[in-house]
Amino acid sequence: MGRVYNFSAGPSCLPEEVLRECAAEMMDYNGTGQSVMEMSHRSKAYEPIIQDAEAMIRKLMKVPDNYKVLFVQGGGSTQFAMVAQNLGIKHKKAAYIETGVWAKKAAAEAKHLGLTVDIIASSKDKNYSYIPRVEKVTGDYDYVYICFNNTIMGTHYEYIPDTGDIPLVADISSCVLSEPLDVSKFGLLFAGAQKNLAPAGVTLVIVREDLIPELEDCLPGTPTMLAYKTHADNGSMYNTPPCYTIYVLGKVLHWIEKNGGAEGMADLNRAKAKILYDYLDKSDFYHATAEKGSRSLMNVPFLTKYSTGATDEESVAKEKAINDKFVKEATAAGLVNLKGHRLVGGMRASIYNAMTIDGVKSLIDFMDKFAAENK
Repeated sequence: MGRVYNFSAGPSCLPEEVLRECAAEMMDYNGTGQSVMEMSHRSKAYEPIIQDAEAMIRKLMKVPDNYKVLFVQGGGSTQFAMVAQNLGIKHKKAAYIETGVWAKKAAAEAKHLGLTVDIIASSKDKNYSYIPRVEKVTGDYDYVYICFNNTIMGTHYEYIPDTGDIPLVADISSCVLSEPLDVSKFGLLFAGAQKNLAPAGVTLVIVREDLIPELEDCLPGTPTMLAYKTHADNGSMYNTPPCYTIYVLGKVLHWIEKNGGAEGMADLNRAKAKILYDYLDKSDFYHATAEKGSRSLMNVPFLTKYSTGATDEESVAKEKAINDKFVKEATAAGLVNLKGHRLVGGMRASIYNAMTIDGVKSLIDFMDKFAAENK
């Protein structure tokens, strides 16, 4: 089989151009006679790689000078703890907007670490199928936390909550650089790389400098490696960073720049999403699960007409059978990783930056054929 269209929610597809560049340099990077995989992170050959990656993040995301750009490990899930340990130190109290699994897990981690956690809004009442509107947040909170794009539920913030002087923290793992975002509106942003930036292994953190405490001022018991200052003071190289992943990230960033930057990605992503959502909204066989006004450009969960919500054994079996058949036949057609998350069911097409319009059109052609054969 040749290259497939990979609709995985993460790790996701990477630009083919980047994969070819990495393959060409696998045995000999820039005349060094070695792969970046083998290279010392302290070497003169590697230093420009991580410096370029930071410079490109600053350029593409228009990061203000009073923010640090960090490359850390542990994925977005480790950030659930680091945010609380580093920011939740004055009042030991934080506000969370609960829009799905990841925001819920982040809130639980903060509570586990001893913070008072207020869920100031939630979309749990409709299985997290929309983003609640929170116009203004006030109170003695150390920070307000949101998950800007919800990978599982396929929802996305169409606005930025006004938190006044309270730092706003956002998990942007599944939407980073998919559209322009005003960094200055946030105290801290973080993103696991494996959706839009690189293979799994590195996490991007952008944090305002005044929010970085000394290690001794973090929550009691905070390990050295979980203090932002450790990484900020050492250029993200306190220990060995995920060198190869940062190298790929740099190449993806240059690919994004060549294709119009965040603005170019937004144009492409809106075009892809419009094609798919328009199809779903007109279909009598499929329907999108996320409500209009909250729909993600990156993750599109959808159900068939067999997904009635009924819980009797026969209905559940029928729904499972049609979903399994869809995924199996799609895979055979070169459209892979379309199985939906168990909390939503059905299917999910993740159409990150590297997914082409041709890929989305191929999916719709298959969906049309499948619907005709299974009505």
